[in-house]
Amino acid sequence: MNIKNLFTKKTNVFILAVFCTLLWGSAFPAVKIGYELFEISQSDIFGKIAFAGYRFTLSGIMVMIFDFLINKKLSTPSKKELPKIFVLGLLLTSINYTLFYVGLANTTGVNGAILNSTGTFFSVILAHFFFRDDKLTFLKFVGVGIGFSGVALVNLTDSMISTSFNFLGDGFIIISALIGSIGFIYSKKLSSNMSTVTLTGFQLFFGGLTMMIIAWLNGSYLTGFSPRASLLLVYLAFLTASAFTIWTTLFKYNNVSRITIYKFLIPIFGAVLSALFLKEKLFSWVNLTALFLVSIGIYVVNSVKPIKNKNAGA
Repeated sequence: MNIKNLFTKKTNVFILAVFCTLLWGSAFPAVKIGYELFEISQSDIFGKIAFAGYRFTLSGIMVMIFDFLINKKLSTPSKKELPKIFVLGLLLTSINYTLFYVGLANTTGVNGAILNSTGTFFSVILAHFFFRDDKLTFLKFVGVGIGFSGVALVNLTDSMISTSFNFLGDGFIIISALIGSIGFIYSKKLSSNMSTVTLTGFQLFFGGLTMMIIAWLNGSYLTGFSPRASLLLVYLAFLTASAFTIWTTLFKYNNVSRITIYKFLIPIFGAVLSALFLKEKLFSWVNLTALFLVSIGIYVVNSVKPIKNKNAGA
């Protein structure tokens, strides 16, 4: 079975997409634990950016090492591809996560989780304009709406959403979601002419390094390296490297809307795994209902027959 068949078969797509969202969901409790281990205070935005910078830079290096072990050499971008990958790193990693961390520091966790999920809406809408075989339909809109309602439900369990709009908080989260969506659309374009492993490795490395520089320029450095803290950082880097590589490859061979709808599972997995590792309440009818709604949304979006077009994606 070749790579394209591996990443387009329905069962494989389901397993790989769910695996990615499970990994990203595990980052919720892992990052919280990381803040404690590295002694990063809640108000230390640039300390958090430094932490993320180390994580993504290490992720990029991991992908490059994987590439070297598989191919017996490191695949490097051409001079023409290098600036494009650097821009992708800025969009998908540096700007996206910097805006997210600043936004999250200025709004509630509930608002952040719900508003960050608007990225799925942005991806489906953007795909309509960039890919001729991925048009927005009524069923897709309904499916995304059902999935979003599940995310909203699971995040409104313990506290109510704030109705006042804060641009530095809520606004930055929404912009972050939009930038992330644009980044993945751009990655799909770039991956048509290059290896997704090379693309992922270098964009994570460039993006993470940029975040580290931003933190350093503001006097923030990651300290407090202990065996446990270092091991957690390695895990975060590994999950990022794995999820980004698989997700980028899924985007390369499938319609954006069919893959991005799975991102609604991230806050669901995040809530469940946070309950397990942070000793929070685990099972409730609200969580189960939210998972049911997200599952229905995924089914509805994936039930839409793709438009067959030989020139699709041009």
